[in-house]
Amino acid sequence: MTELQFHGALVWAVIATGCLTLPFLLRRPAPYGRHYEGARWGPHVPSRLGWVLMELPAVAAFLAVYLDGRAAGQLVPLLFLAMWQVHYVNRTFIYPLRKGESARRMPVVVIASGFFFNMVNAYVNARVISEFGGYGIQWLSDPRFAIGLAIFLSGMALNHHADTVLLRLRRPGETGYAVPRGGLFRLVSCPNYLGEIIEWAGWALATWSWGGFAFWLFTTANLLPRARSNHLWCLETFEDYPPRRKALIPGIY
Repeated sequence: MTELQFHGALVWAVIATGCLTLPFLLRRPAPYGRHYEGARWGPHVPSRLGWVLMELPAVAAFLAVYLDGRAAGQLVPLLFLAMWQVHYVNRTFIYPLRKGESARRMPVVVIASGFFFNMVNAYVNARVISEFGGYGIQWLSDPRFAIGLAIFLSGMALNHHADTVLLRLRRPGETGYAVPRGGLFRLVSCPNYLGEIIEWAGWALATWSWGGFAFWLFTTANLLPRARSNHLWCLETFEDYPPRRKALIPGIY
């Protein structure tokens, strides 16, 4: 088996995993955050540490694989590298620091599964952009790149704004939940998840790759059920929760 064939097999494995993840998570929310179930899921660690460990391959492994590619020094692959790292440096290091200390815990099994997925996904996408993709300078004028980049940046802006709204709900030392308001929270419970789904749709279009599509599919399969679970939790928890809000997509879902 050549590396290209191995890479293709991993892409299809990610697609298959996404297809299986969606129905599973619709039945059983992933046990972290507000859906954490204590010792039922085995050993656990502080949530901030667990989050960094889980996301770390998306930064470190992606960079290592990218630098090994023949096109690593070319302009378009470097732009893709910047897009990816801007998102994941924020998601891995800045976001948990902004959240501050917390008494919440995260099961090791969740960390391990996320770490493994991020390793595979980092390899799949980094190898596309710096080795297998063939992105010459002409790709900058391709509508797929321009539109994909615009979608990616729009999703990133939405994701960052929603995260900021959520982080401002708690004062230092507070651990409870409150109803977020403003921005797209007027219409949906989880605009942060919607922003991330939009981001990786833009990535898939800009890279025009099966690896990008597989990642977008898995992201959607993971976050759509999470948004639904969070939305139902909010409806059950807050008496004044806006009844017309949807979970993820304004006016639809």
